Amino acid sequence: MSVDPRYDEVETHLRDSVRAMLAERGPWQVVLANQGRPDDPALWSLLAVEMGLAGLAIPERLGGGGGGLRENAVVCEELGRAVAPVPYLASAVVATQTLLACAAEDWLARLADGTRRAVLVLPVDTPPGPALGPAVAADGRRLTGAVPGVADAGGADLLLVPTVDALWIVEAAGAGVDRSPVVSLDQTRALTDITLDAVPAYRVATGRRAARAVHWGLTAGAVLLAAEQHGIARWCLSAAVDHLRTRYQFGRPIGQFQALRHRLADAWVEVTQAGAVSRYAVGVLAEADPGAGPDPEARVAAALAQAHCGPVAVRLAEECVQLHGGLGFSWEHPAHLYLKRARTAAVAFGAADRHRAALAGLVDLPPA
Repeated sequence: MSVDPRYDEVETHLRDSVRAMLAERGPWQVVLANQGRPDDPALWSLLAVEMGLAGLAIPERLGGGGGGLRENAVVCEELGRAVAPVPYLASAVVATQTLLACAAEDWLARLADGTRRAVLVLPVDTPPGPALGPAVAADGRRLTGAVPGVADAGGADLLLVPTVDALWIVEAAGAGVDRSPVVSLDQTRALTDITLDAVPAYRVATGRRAARAVHWGLTAGAVLLAAEQHGIARWCLSAAVDHLRTRYQFGRPIGQFQALRHRLADAWVEVTQAGAVSRYAVGVLAEADPGAGPDPEARVAAALAQAHCGPVAVRLAEECVQLHGGLGFSWEHPAHLYLKRARTAAVAFGAADRHRAALAGLVDLPPA
């Protein structure tokens, strides 16, 4: 498949708008000051409601923006650059794409304006795949079970809950739903343990349709997480370059020292490659049919994106810390925010080794 990785005019305008908004309303100084409060309702309201980006991929006839995954990816990349504490990936991407794959129009219309948020109730490290969730059991139309470590579920209004043979929706504020916060490394993306005790639920899809929808939602999440990881890596590179241009030692900027210049050159190559891999995966997925689930090419692109972009984001965040010297190891500098986000994102939707193994199987490579 031929994919154009370049940003078109609409995507460029969207990128510039989101970047300008985050620079004004959600700079790293604000994120740093709000650590311990991983959900910023004011920033979410501005991003999702006022700018209309929560429903970006929802059809216009349902109240959404009529865009697609390419536009979603632009937003995710900018949110990664700002380590923004908003549940965009969980709600506007994973949950929304899962519902799109089910053609659940009534529920999509409720998410379109951004005033309500949804989350797919699976552990944060669940890799894309066709299996549904065995942790929750259905008795008639009531669900019982426990799911640990769900990302961005604390402020969700709707819970999309997979069981062994169906996909359900639960009102998060209903009786029998317990959400317990989990202490995690990245305080800008909260984890929550969810327990359901005979909770009334609405069935959205069953059987293979439900399995395809969850597989599609997780694949979209993995691909757009790669876009976020590219944003993290690009910020880390930019911050390191700026520091090496202005930090003087022995009477000249330390960026003039050959060893550091070589490290920056290698980092630039890695970031550029991550951007190409991410944009390719988004382009492939954007051409696929959500209702049919991810096709083989989309699965290959998603596995490649996560196998590559996760480690690149971690390495660039580590380089950013080291190249800032003592300043990079201080709590006053934002480098640690990016390192924590990169480290936790590297295991979301499955760690890189799981995606490498999946990729080997998809392209018929023998195991190591």
